[in-house]
Amino acid sequence: MYGESSTLYHAGDPPGGGRGGRGRRRWWRVVLLVLLVLVLACAVALAGTWVWADGRVRQTGALADYPGRPPPGRGTNWLIIGTDTRADLTREQRAELHVGGGGERNTDTVMVLHYGAAGPYLVSIPRDSYVPVPGHGRDKINSAYARGGPRLLTRTVEQATGLRLDHYAEIDFLGFTRVVDALDGVRVCLKEPLRDEKAGADLPAGCRTLDGRQALAYVRARYSDPEGDLGRVKRQRRLLSALVREGTGPATVGNPFRFYPFLGSALGAVTVDEGSSVLSLTRMGWRIRRLTEGDGGTTTVPVANPGLNVPGTGSVVVWEPSGSRSLFHQLRQDVPITATAVK
Repeated sequence: MYGESSTLYHAGDPPGGGRGGRGRRRWWRVVLLVLLVLVLACAVALAGTWVWADGRVRQTGALADYPGRPPPGRGTNWLIIGTDTRADLTREQRAELHVGGGGERNTDTVMVLHYGAAGPYLVSIPRDSYVPVPGHGRDKINSAYARGGPRLLTRTVEQATGLRLDHYAEIDFLGFTRVVDALDGVRVCLKEPLRDEKAGADLPAGCRTLDGRQALAYVRARYSDPEGDLGRVKRQRRLLSALVREGTGPATVGNPFRFYPFLGSALGAVTVDEGSSVLSLTRMGWRIRRLTEGDGGTTTVPVANPGLNVPGTGSVVVWEPSGSRSLFHQLRQDVPITATAVK
């Protein structure tokens, strides 16, 4: 009829809505449903990953109370070590990694990671540090592990530094190389060539990506380094920071085909104290990552004599009394380390 609208409405349609309005509402419901499913799937995947990872954590009784143990300080202290055991390696693996054939188990890397209100700070302890080893007189700090395993080593470090250790983490040669290879290598930059026949290092100056074997040689070389063991501990800190930065970066975390092999190799390589878990390791990793972002600092225990010869022991590293006491006091108090101590 003339004057009447030609628009037809279906029963239940609001004026002005029509099928288009109802279609839009249905579309948004589908979008919301898909988003909900994705969120739930991610939550289940994360929970499953967490349970899987936590079940792979290897623990050891590294920490225990004893008479005269330092009282708890402020903040959190990790003892991070790298062991140079060869006993678990085949002859071919020992040859490839240039680690010889000895079965003795020593610590090639000794570091303390501290974080709390201050820090994070990563402090290297030279492996030849001449300190009291409980029950064995004075000796190199790395001999404590060979004599009494993780428990004697942690006690030795606590007694020498006055720090109470909260956590312990250990990684061995083969595990280290597998972690690096799971990340498709780690990029480092050298100002000078690094060549050390005993460690298998033959690295030119400049920036390059190291595979697991090359990375191990990089952190073990010391005979050709003008700074000897003190130069090596600096390289060990750099590579640890680079590993954590690469392993927690978006290129790894956002790629499941890279993240899960890395996570699996890392968990398979690390042994921690009985009170540690995946959550503890995650916290440690993020604190080390903060170092790569400019927070906190890294340093080595101040040294007075880096090459003192002790009959029956060989060349040892003697700490500078005043500087080392000041460093460990600042860590116990969880205050910023003085600028002269941090590098």
